[in-house]
Amino acid sequence: MSKTIFLAGATGAIGQVLTPLLVKNGWKVYGTTRSKDKVSIIQKMGAEPVVIDVYEAGKLKEIISNIKPEVIIIQLTDLPYALDGKEMAAALVRNARLRTEGTKNLVEAGVSAGCKRIIAQSISFIYDEGPTPHVEGDPLLPFTDPVYGETADGVRNLERQVIESGVEGIVLRYGLFYGPKTGFDAAIAPASVHVEAAAKAAEMAVTKGQTGIYNVAEADISLSSEKAINTFGWDANWRVK
Repeated sequence: MSKTIFLAGATGAIGQVLTPLLVKNGWKVYGTTRSKDKVSIIQKMGAEPVVIDVYEAGKLKEIISNIKPEVIIIQLTDLPYALDGKEMAAALVRNARLRTEGTKNLVEAGVSAGCKRIIAQSISFIYDEGPTPHVEGDPLLPFTDPVYGETADGVRNLERQVIESGVEGIVLRYGLFYGPKTGFDAAIAPASVHVEAAAKAAEMAVTKGQTGIYNVAEADISLSSEKAINTFGWDANWRVK
């Protein structure tokens, strides 16, 4: 295995911070985009662009088989800029499919190619009611929840696929993002997380931690990120200098 990472979602808000961090650490990064127009963004970050839609399972498997990455990082979302309320209902449906079907294609391709570790983006703001601060073992919202039931089901599916992949599987349950390219300059809800600190957690998870789920958000009474802090040495105040 070479020191190679396949990063799905390299041009997203997290991906554009994470990619340079990985390159600086000496990793050969292959970053995906669905758009040929974004190839130059990936190249400028020092990574190799891969134009692919993760729903193209056969093509994706062939590409990853040729690259043979040691690590696969999944940072894919399909949400509107600044979580535009007019578009969110449809976006939540797309995102649930991405977490289910897109994750399946990436996990199967990665395992088939012999990858050692899979790191995937999840969310920390869909815990069910119960004692707080929430920790990773607490239950998520049920499928019957009228707003986020489908989202929670997609999250459960994604997390199960990664954890049960047969390789080292790490799930990062991020808080709501704010910072560059998110549409929000400051935290908009409890247990939010700055995109740069979120990207740093993914960078740390490449070489630290064991199979499991980790909350990654700023500390408050609603959520505990102590597991990520203790395991990775993660700091919610970290920023790109």
